[in-house]
Order: sequence, then C-alpha cells, then structure tokens
Amino acid sequence: MAEQRAENLSVVVHRAGDLRLENRPVPEPGPNEVLLRMHSVGICGSDVHYWQNGRIGDFIVKKPMVLGHEASGTIIKVGSSVTHLKPGDRVAIEPGAPRDIDEFCKIGRYNLSPTIFFCATPPDDGNLCRYYAHNASFCYKLPDNVTFEEGALIEPLSVGIHACRRGGVTLGSKVLICGAGPIGLVCLLVAKMMGAAQVVITDLSASRLEKAKEIGADFTIQIKKETPKDMACMVQGLLNCMPDITVECSGAEASIQTGIYGTRSGGTLILVGLGPEMVHVPIVNAAVREVDIKGIFRYCNTWPMAISMLASKRVDIKPLVTHRFPLEKALEAFETTKKGLGVKVMLKCDPSDQNP
Repeated sequence: MAEQRAENLSVVVHRAGDLRLENRPVPEPGPNEVLLRMHSVGICGSDVHYWQNGRIGDFIVKKPMVLGHEASGTIIKVGSSVTHLKPGDRVAIEPGAPRDIDEFCKIGRYNLSPTIFFCATPPDDGNLCRYYAHNASFCYKLPDNVTFEEGALIEPLSVGIHACRRGGVTLGSKVLICGAGPIGLVCLLVAKMMGAAQVVITDLSASRLEKAKEIGADFTIQIKKETPKDMACMVQGLLNCMPDITVECSGAEASIQTGIYGTRSGGTLILVGLGPEMVHVPIVNAAVREVDIKGIFRYCNTWPMAISMLASKRVDIKPLVTHRFPLEKALEAFETTKKGLGVKVMLKCDPSDQNP
C-alpha cells in the first residue's frame, strides 16, 4: 500500500494572513466514507476571505484548517458500508454533509441543518490536499464525458441552481443579475438554461462583463456613478419592462437597493451575495409592491441535476476556468485569486494527472 504512505500535501490556513502548505497524514475512510485522490479544486472567494481575515461572520478560524470545497477526485478506497461506489470511480464532492437527520433534513432542506459538516468552514477541514475522506452519500459519480474540472465547478454551479430555483426562473423569465464574478456568471448560465428569455447583468468591471457577454448575457451594464434608481431605469430601458426576478450576487448595499427598485411588482429578489450584517434598504418600496425577498444559504439537492446538465452538454461551464496551478504552487494561486485576475482559479492536486 505505497499509496497510503504517500505524502498528503495540504493547503492550511492557521490564522488571518497565515497560509501554509504542509504534509498531513492520509486519512482512513470511516465505514460510510470513501478515500479520494483529489484531482481538481477551485479556489472560492470564501477561501481567500478565511486566509485574509481569519473569519466569515460567526465562522472563526480557531485552529489550523484545510481550505477548499469546490472539488473532484478519484476513489481509491471505500469504507466497509459503502456499496454504490468503488475504487477507480471519478466523483464530484458535495461539501455539505449533514451529521444528524433533523427536521431540516426530513423536509429536504438539509443545507439549513445547524450541525451540518461543511468543507473549509471552521472547524471542518476542506479538501485542498492530495488525499481526502468524505461521506460517500455526498460523492457523485461523474459520467465519462464530464471532466474533473467540470466536476469541481458543480459546487459554484449549484449556488446558481439553488438561487434560480428559489427565484422561480422559468420559460420566458426576464432576469437581472447584479455582479459578474464567478457566482453571477453561474447564475447567468443557469438562468438561461432554465429558460430565461433575457438576462441583464451588471458589474463595475468591464472584463467581467465581457466574459458574461461571451457566455450568453443578453445585456450588460457597467456601473459608473449611477444611483440605484438610475440603475433600475437603465435595466427597464434595456428589457422594455422590469425584470421578474433579480439575483443579487455582490452583497453591496447600493446593489441590493437596485435589486429592490429594479424588480417588477410581484416579482422576486434573491440575495446571494453577502456583505455587512446591517444594510440600509428601501424595504417599504418592496413591501408595498409585493416584491418577495429571499435569501439563499449554499444549496441542496443540486448535484444530480448539475451532472445531468453537464453530461447533456446543454451547458458549458469550462470557460469559467481561466487559471490553473499545481497544488505545490497554491500560494501563488491564492495571490492570483486575491488580485481578482481571471474568473476561476483551479488547483491540480494529482501530480500524475494535471489535465482538466
């Protein structure tokens, strides 16, 4: 079992500003777990935030934590109770796995379970490493025509699926997306996939809007100095009507205000981006126009749909990957993400297979 003695290089945050590459022991899978040789892991804004700030809201890094939660790999060992997977299977990993079957799990909204395990959310370790063990029920077999990188991108794609589902995007919907970072872009892909007739996307960055145009945005607006009410008018001008659904992916106060002013009466505003705890918003405007405001927390029940979408080739998420680094160059990869270069930075964890 030379494999078991292999070094398990891992990307570990110790405290704010302190990110290290270290060797950790290769884990033994529990009865309901599988051991994976990691292949591709995307870097998320939250990974960078834990490195830079040591916390996100009430989730505080108190002990060293392995980062990474957008991941795929190959099974090399299965626990004694695992029957649906076998060594050699290529899988995408859903990072949130409930620990208890509580009332949230019983109604199918397991993402809201307070005791859920979630990769790279303190104190739970993530999977930006060479070898990682995970709950087998939350590892999904990838068809041969879906790459490891696409498998890793199912995690951000899931946020888009969950947001568009909660927003009720359907055939003919007019949609406004605020923010064209990785999450705004997956919301765009999914909205179009679910039948949205027209999608407007806004951002401060021209290069991000260029990418949005490339992957199917009908209209883009580069925000300069406009007020939220001005922005709402601009969106209405482009669509010749107000959008039924707005998906807010920036967390910026002004953008949330635009989301309220800009959504048609009786429509829905989905809050995906997270900013400060207290935000000043025109709530009465939303109330008197019956604009429903919904939050989302991660996702649930999205991996099977995402895999079907990717296998059918109806959606192409490959253009989101703009940078690739071997695991050994993780610190450089994190600097690249921090600078906001490109869209999605992918780390390649298997030294013998650096292909997408």
